[in-house]
Amino acid sequence: MNNPNPPLNGLARRLVYDGVLDESLVRKAQEAANKEKKSLVSHLVSKNLADGLKIAATASDEFGIPFLDLQSFEASLAPQKVVDNKLIKNFHALPLWQRGKRLFLGMSDPTNLHALDQIKFHTGLTTEAIIVEESALQAAIEKYMASQEESLTDSLGDMDDLSLEGLEVGGVDEDPNKDADLKGADEAPVVKFVNKVLLDAIRGGASDIHFEPYEKVYRIRFRTDGILHEVAQPPVALGFRLAARLKVMSQMDISERRIPQDGRIKMKLSKTRAIDFRVNTLPTLWGEKVVLRILDPSSAQMGIDALGYEAEQKKMYLEALNQPQGMILVTGPTGSGKTVSLYTGLNILNTVERNISTAEDPVEINLEGINQVHVNAKVGLGFPEALRSFLRQDPDIIMVGEIRDLETAEIGIKAAQTGHLVLSTLHTNSAPETLTRLLNMGVPAFNVATSVSLIIAQRLARRLCKECAVPADIPRETLLEEGFTPELLEGASILHPVGCERCNNGYKGRVGIYEVVRITPEISRIIMENGNSLVIAEQAQKEGFANLRQSALKKCAQGITSLEEVNRVTKD
Repeated sequence: MNNPNPPLNGLARRLVYDGVLDESLVRKAQEAANKEKKSLVSHLVSKNLADGLKIAATASDEFGIPFLDLQSFEASLAPQKVVDNKLIKNFHALPLWQRGKRLFLGMSDPTNLHALDQIKFHTGLTTEAIIVEESALQAAIEKYMASQEESLTDSLGDMDDLSLEGLEVGGVDEDPNKDADLKGADEAPVVKFVNKVLLDAIRGGASDIHFEPYEKVYRIRFRTDGILHEVAQPPVALGFRLAARLKVMSQMDISERRIPQDGRIKMKLSKTRAIDFRVNTLPTLWGEKVVLRILDPSSAQMGIDALGYEAEQKKMYLEALNQPQGMILVTGPTGSGKTVSLYTGLNILNTVERNISTAEDPVEINLEGINQVHVNAKVGLGFPEALRSFLRQDPDIIMVGEIRDLETAEIGIKAAQTGHLVLSTLHTNSAPETLTRLLNMGVPAFNVATSVSLIIAQRLARRLCKECAVPADIPRETLLEEGFTPELLEGASILHPVGCERCNNGYKGRVGIYEVVRITPEISRIIMENGNSLVIAEQAQKEGFANLRQSALKKCAQGITSLEEVNRVTKD
């Protein structure tokens, strides 16, 4: 008979023996790793089941192989171009140094003898493993491979010194260098340069890319964690060719430069991952400015826990999503993460029992199982027309990309009052202002009070880098003046950004700041009496709904963001 619990071997046994992990957890992890064709170490770290440093230390003791802390390793000392990048990526092994015919490889899984053999075969060198921590190895490999690539400027090759003699770049009514545009759109250096810009933006976690022509310079900027920064200044003469290349990729009219155009680019990074770019061109004085919004479908799959809701706010959102009818409104400025909040809610609701339809301008992220409509006013398909059609399509849940006018608002509210759950967005600064905005659009107070069930106002604040943030030396009196309460300061961990090689000026990633207000009977009464946003905000405070400033200060007290960032994204 097969033993249902065969004895653990090697690293798995040692992890249990040293008390790093429970035996049942190790067995489940080993089974899952075998199914995924992963190593036990990779599975444990990728699922956050154990601390990577503890695993590395245990593996070092078990196999008698030296351990190296990559934090103290100087990347510039690593041998360059000894191992092909594909081998490094496939076998998750980083060349650390070479001594004669011996090549030392940083690995988190010393049991991967196949990797050692394959790299030995391709390099002709004797390979030896050095154990390193998994997450540090992943970051080091990405940095190493990025350093192997040529810079943006180098990727232009001989075109850096290109000049268009005899041609003068003019305003938008002129049409200079048209032939050069069409010819240059597919020239290898331009193609290579544009691809490099797009890949660098994805790797750097950028949300937008700006190609900007001016009289004497051409500038390319990335928006990373909400802040724009310059990454390159290619020759001004290449501006037309870069715009033409992007228009070709976006399937726009390459000969039309007088009016704005919209398009999309889809870039496949692997068999399982693709990135979409939403592209817009704008005629400016010195050429066409092109802006690309990076749309990563994985952002809609993060789950509600990753968005930054406080426990009570998350509970209110989930309760509203589970209601059979009503309207949930998400509000905030452009780029505040409203779309991700809506898509996260739709993902929770997306089951085979529900019919979900969305009207968007444009459809940003494709969601399997949801009927998404790209509205197009030019052909007579606006938000009102799409909503009317939805109501004849046996809907359960409707999502409207944005309520822009009274007609759209009235149809959405009618749907919310007749047994449908409606999700939508508005451009207002706070939850109370959303209600008065609907009233000012002309929606009757009774309809607002009886249809809207939840309002979420939000902003995105930059997260502090965990590696380099330090305690902030701020007097208690100053913190109290900023809006902190004595209770919030009890046990608070207020940190200050520093900056290191793993982050952007002390920040890495962003977190949502939310004001979640449930429409209670008392708030409904104020709406019916045409109360203004100040009265509604006062009542929301009485009922314990934290406003944006209070939510941001709580994130600061938790050490997630800094006081400087709180002041940047919220007002007192």
